[in-house]
Amino acid sequence: MSVLTRDEAQTRAQFLDVHRYTIALDLTTGEDTFDSRTVIHFTARAAGDTFVELKPAALHSATLDGTALDPAALDENRLALTGLTAGPHELRIHADMRYSRTGEGMHRFTDPADGETYTYTQLFMDDVQRVFAAFDQPDLKSVFELTVTAPEEWTVLGNGVAARTPEGPAGHWTIAPTPLISTYLVAVAAGPWHSVRTEHAGLPFGLHCRRSLGPHLDTDADEILSITRACFDRYHEKFEEPYPFDSYDQAFVPEFNAGAMENPGLVTFRDEFVYRSAVTDTERQTRAMVVAHEMAHMWFGDLVTLAWWDDIWLNESFAEYMGYQILTEATRFTDTWVDFGIARKAWGYDADQRPSTHPVAPDPDAVPDTASALLNFDGISYAKGASALRQLVAWLGDKDFLAGINVHFARHKFGNATLADFIDNLASATERDVHAWAARWLRTSGVDTLTPRVTTGDNSWTLDVVRDGSRPHHISVGTYDLDVVDPAKLVARERVELDVPLTEAPVARPGRRPALVVLNDGDLTYAKVRLDPASWDTALRALSGVPDALTRAVIWNAARDMVRDGELAPAAYLDAARAHLPHESDLALVQGVLAFAAVQITDRYLSDEDRRAALTTLTALCRDLIRRTEDGSNPGLRLTAVRHFIDAATQPGALQDWLDCGSVPGGPELDPELRWRVLTRLAVLGSVDEDAIAAELADDPSATGEEGAARCRAALPDAEAKAAAWARLFATDDLSNYLFAATAQGFWQPEQADLVREYVPRFYAEAVALADRRGPAMAEAAGRYGFPVHAVDEEALRLGQECLDTAEMIPALRRKLADQLDDLGRALRVRGA
Repeated sequence: MSVLTRDEAQTRAQFLDVHRYTIALDLTTGEDTFDSRTVIHFTARAAGDTFVELKPAALHSATLDGTALDPAALDENRLALTGLTAGPHELRIHADMRYSRTGEGMHRFTDPADGETYTYTQLFMDDVQRVFAAFDQPDLKSVFELTVTAPEEWTVLGNGVAARTPEGPAGHWTIAPTPLISTYLVAVAAGPWHSVRTEHAGLPFGLHCRRSLGPHLDTDADEILSITRACFDRYHEKFEEPYPFDSYDQAFVPEFNAGAMENPGLVTFRDEFVYRSAVTDTERQTRAMVVAHEMAHMWFGDLVTLAWWDDIWLNESFAEYMGYQILTEATRFTDTWVDFGIARKAWGYDADQRPSTHPVAPDPDAVPDTASALLNFDGISYAKGASALRQLVAWLGDKDFLAGINVHFARHKFGNATLADFIDNLASATERDVHAWAARWLRTSGVDTLTPRVTTGDNSWTLDVVRDGSRPHHISVGTYDLDVVDPAKLVARERVELDVPLTEAPVARPGRRPALVVLNDGDLTYAKVRLDPASWDTALRALSGVPDALTRAVIWNAARDMVRDGELAPAAYLDAARAHLPHESDLALVQGVLAFAAVQITDRYLSDEDRRAALTTLTALCRDLIRRTEDGSNPGLRLTAVRHFIDAATQPGALQDWLDCGSVPGGPELDPELRWRVLTRLAVLGSVDEDAIAAELADDPSATGEEGAARCRAALPDAEAKAAAWARLFATDDLSNYLFAATAQGFWQPEQADLVREYVPRFYAEAVALADRRGPAMAEAAGRYGFPVHAVDEEALRLGQECLDTAEMIPALRRKLADQLDDLGRALRVRGA
């Protein structure tokens, strides 16, 4: 397939105006392909040549202004349009297009729970070509008119209000024409949806999911709609441009690759957000944040769209920042920045310290085509970019920030904009030098480190801040004293706002030095921070006694960074978790600390012998948390502790007892998610067999049940089971994206290193071949889930580097392998520190 280059896109944008697409999709023609007919009305500004993109299973016909084009002229995904005259043109294309099982293009899914089939589009970047012919680039916006033929019992959803055509067949639907939008934002979802419909602000709102998930959606519909309405109203208080589309549907769709997609008027979400098992309130907060994030895109991304993919941060960083901020302002979730700080922000820090790092706003020349652009959907474009915007608001002020945003919307609505446009519009609303700020923050890569230097004098103390990096930082410094009554607690003394680097002499304060000094208190900037030795000693003794959860998040992040940088022993981090998590009141912090302790420290940073001791520490910690919650006062904390106890268990006894009786003593009951979690761990420990897995699947014949069974079968400590799982992963292309991920997750287990050692060298060549056959989404899955993350040794690193150096592979896999190998090298350094 030919990827579109930035130069080609710019040339075509100067040559064409695209006015209208009229698209007819027939989803009744078979299980492998569907019928796609497209009419494109466009104008050429001058005489010349161009091309249109499509990826058909079969191209039946193409006519330009009534003259037939030779279907054999289709070169990969490009059909040449030659000899165009200046003026209007009409292009008609009829093709069969393939359904996908990888979450790209038109994805087709049959629900094992009831046999019902669903289809939906995911057209991001350049996958519109899998569904209909298009001039596929974001700055050729157009009006889209769609009709869809589907089975009679199906419901069709689209960017606009969809209605059955009165005079046509019962399964024929017409979707209201869109305003001017980009090709990648067109959306269709069709199937026997379970729907909850309402109205708000004069617009139809809807929630949709598979029928088998209907009862679970009904349980949470009031909560989801309440969040949706609150965010919608709050955005209208902040943004002067009204919501620009005619409806707001949210469809929870199966086997979705991302968290959600901001299709205007039809946001698609992964349907794990329809909870069929117990979840914590932090997980509900995450779902609410995604709702708020995608709604922000209706303005930033959909109303005003990037001109080329180098500015993807203008979509994602803005939506990420606004999602957390709006949720905090408008809903019951008032502490969202704690979860951002402890969980989401770490994604940005990790990405920004790898060789693949890039600026939040990369130089256009660094994003020469769509394949390279796809690599920038990472922790930098999301978490680091949102952190940069939060720092910008702290420096600029919320009033001037919003004023600049509203200028941006007014100037570019239904059009396209660049970084330069955005900065100019912000600058129009303030006296501050936003251009200089952007050059430092958006055009540079890497993480600054801020280190305090505290000196004491006679009844005074002085603070200096050493910056390793180049960015200006507007921060708060928090100072805390030990509580005179309870020395395990700290009381706030004062917060001081500083600009780093310090413009004057070090800050001098009266009185004795505080017991704890915390840079970036409030977490308003993006930087690694360190504590001075006395403050670190205080933190080790009294971290859980710091009064503010966001401050505790900053300290835990400092400890995390110190482990990753080889400055703190992994066992010391575990000891701190063991001491303080039993007293921690913020669930997001407990989840974030336990996740790092389990996934990184226990499974990657420790030797096999040390890992066994770490698992003992984790299970003891989880037992403490379970005992603490016996009174039912904190079900989310109890559920978190139970999950981590299961994952860390080294003996099957307690788990088997829970499985047999169907619950943990004192609760919770083992719902489907917990039952599959227990069964997976028992499979790793060699305490279940295929009969037990099959029996569990018979009791839970759902999509997640199939994934759970695939995970368990791949986790069995048996050479035959491993060979069968490997064949399913790499020798055939039958697995969907989700079943591939589940099988790969089960395959690699730290306890089974000797059993799977022979597969480590096989992974690289077979992943390259798989990515070539199945494309970017499966390349990402292979690199993320299929990579032997627990093979932390020099030979695994050598083999991987040799593959990178010698093998030809698609960019999506190359980026993922480079990141995994960098993480592997870091794990080796931490082990050797």
